[in-house]
Amino acid sequence: MDMGKKEGGLFRDWSESEVRMMSPLRLAYIGDAVYEIMIREYLLEHFGGSMHKLHKESTKYVKAEAQAKIAHMLEPKLTEEEMSILKRGRNAKSGTVPKNAKVQDYKYATGFEALVGYLYLLKREDRIMEFFSDVLEGGVIN
Repeated sequence: MDMGKKEGGLFRDWSESEVRMMSPLRLAYIGDAVYEIMIREYLLEHFGGSMHKLHKESTKYVKAEAQAKIAHMLEPKLTEEEMSILKRGRNAKSGTVPKNAKVQDYKYATGFEALVGYLYLLKREDRIMEFFSDVLEGGVIN
C-alpha cells in the first residue's frame, strides 16, 4: 500500500486547496486523533498514576463538552479562515450523537476537531500549539 511517502517525510504534503475541499467530517476524523495524541503526550509528561487514572484524566479533555468549551474559548482568537472551518465542522451532518453528549456540544466538538485536522494537514503545528497552550492555561478544563 502506498501511504503517499514523500522525500523528507512519512506522509504526503497536502495542498491548501485539497484540504479546503475535504469534507469537514474527514478533517474532524484526523483532528480527533491529533488532539487525542497531544492530550495523551501531555498527560504522560505531567501526570503519574495508573492507566485508569490517565484515562480518566484524558476524558476531561477529549469529551464533547470539553471540546465545545474549547471551541467557544478559541472563537475570538480565530482567523476568518479558521472560523469558517470550525463552522463547517459544527454544521456537518454527523450521524448519531453519543448518549453522554448534548447535541450542541457534539456539534461544536466536531467543529473543533475539524479545525485541528485542517491545521494539522496544512502543517500549521505552531497554530495548533497556540490553541493547546490556551486550553491548558485557560482553565477551560476542570
